[in-house]
Amino acid sequence: MKKFFSSLFLNNRFFYVLGIIATAFIFGFFIPIFFAIAKIALFSIGAIVFIDLIFLYSKKNGITGERFVPEKLSNGDNNKIQISLKSNYTIRTNAVILEELPYQLQMRYFKLPTELKKQEEKDLYYTIRPNVRGDYDFGKMNVYVSSPLKFVTRKYVLGEPKIVKCYPSFLKLNDFSIKAISNDITSHGNKKIRRIGNSMEFEQIKEYVTGDDIRTLNWKATAKRNQLMVNQYVEEKSQPVYSIIDTGRAMQMHFDNLTLLDYSINATLAVSNAILKKHDKAGMFSFSQKIDNIIVAEQRNSQMNLISEALYNIKTNFLESDYSLLYASVKRKITSRSLLILYTNFETLDALKRQLPYLRAIARNHLLLVVFFQNTELNKIVSQESTKVSDVYDKIIAEKFMYEKKQIANELRKYGIQSVLTKPKELTGNTINKYLELKSRGLF
Repeated sequence: MKKFFSSLFLNNRFFYVLGIIATAFIFGFFIPIFFAIAKIALFSIGAIVFIDLIFLYSKKNGITGERFVPEKLSNGDNNKIQISLKSNYTIRTNAVILEELPYQLQMRYFKLPTELKKQEEKDLYYTIRPNVRGDYDFGKMNVYVSSPLKFVTRKYVLGEPKIVKCYPSFLKLNDFSIKAISNDITSHGNKKIRRIGNSMEFEQIKEYVTGDDIRTLNWKATAKRNQLMVNQYVEEKSQPVYSIIDTGRAMQMHFDNLTLLDYSINATLAVSNAILKKHDKAGMFSFSQKIDNIIVAEQRNSQMNLISEALYNIKTNFLESDYSLLYASVKRKITSRSLLILYTNFETLDALKRQLPYLRAIARNHLLLVVFFQNTELNKIVSQESTKVSDVYDKIIAEKFMYEKKQIANELRKYGIQSVLTKPKELTGNTINKYLELKSRGLF
C-alpha cells in the first residue's frame, strides 16, 4: 500500500471540481436543489476517480523507458540526451518527465511533456550545455502519467543513475582540424592564408602567382619559359608546439557562463588536434604557483588522449601566477626551439610590464605567442546610447580599457613577441589561424 500511495497524485482538475461541489453544498443550505446536485456530483466524481485509477493501475509496468547519455560530455557545447519511452497502456496517455539532472546544470524545474498513443514507442530529445569540467551525476527519471480523464496521476521511476565525465570541448574538433588542413578559417571571422613551405627541401618549380615569396624566384627557369617561375619547398614538419595555460587569478573572469580558463582549455584541445594534423608535435602544461599537467610535445597516436585527460584534470584555486617559475621551467624542460602558445590575460599595461621581463627572456630562445582576451562586456557599454552623464563616464572608462588592450599588443610586438587579442568565443579559430600564419612564414 505504501508503494501505491507514494506513486498516486491527485491532479488540479480533481480539486477544482471538488471546490465547485463544496460551493454547491454551501448553497444547498439555502436552496435545497443545490444540495441534491452536489450529492450526485460528489458520487460522480468518486466514480470517475475510481475509473481513472483502474486505467492507470491496470498494468504493473504501464510505462517503461530508458535514458541514453553520451559516454562523455563536451564542455561549453550543446550535448544531446535521448529518452526512449514505451506505453503498454491500451489508451492514450499524457506524460511529464522530470529529470534528476546534475547539480552543475542548475536546471531545477526541467520538465519534458509528451503524449503517448496506445502501446506507442517514442524517442524524446533535449540538450544540455555544461559549463564546468568534472563528473556529472544523472539520477533517475520521474515520469508522471495521466489518462484522458486527467483526475489522477501515476508516478513511474525509470532508468538508472549514471555518472558522466565532462571533458574539454571536443564536438567541434573535426571542423577545426579540417579547416586547419585546408587553411580555411574564414567562417570563424579570420583571413585565409596561403601555405608555402619554408624548409630547404626542394619540391617543384611552378609559375609565380601573387603572394609567392619573390626570394624564391628561379631566374634560369624564368628565362627559359619567358615568365616568372619560383621554387617551391616542402613545408617543414614535426616542430614542437606547446600550449601553456595560465590557471591564475586573471583567468577566473566569466563570459557567457564559461571562465577564461575553460575557454583556453577548450581551445588547447582543438589547437593541439590541428597541430597534430599538420604533422607537428603537440604538448602542453599549466602553471600558476607550480607547473602541472605536463605533456611532452610528441607526434603519436595516443597524444590527443593524453592531452584530453590532462586538460580534464586541470584544477586551480585561481592564485596569483608566478611567471618567474614559468621562465625557469621553460628554460629547464624545453631545450629545443619551439612555438609556445601562452593563454593568459592582461587587463592593464602595468600588469603586462610586471611580467614582461620573463616573457622577453622566454622569447629569446623560443617563438612566444601570447593569447589574451578582449572584454566583450566593454563593447556593450560603448555601443549603448548615453542618456545621462554617468553613462558618458562609463563609456570613457570602457574605451580607455579597450585602448589599453591594444597598447598591450603593441608593447609585446615591440619586443618581438607575437600576440592574439581575441574575443573569448573566437579564441579557437583565431589561435589556429595564427598558428597557421606563423608556420607559413617559417618562424619556427
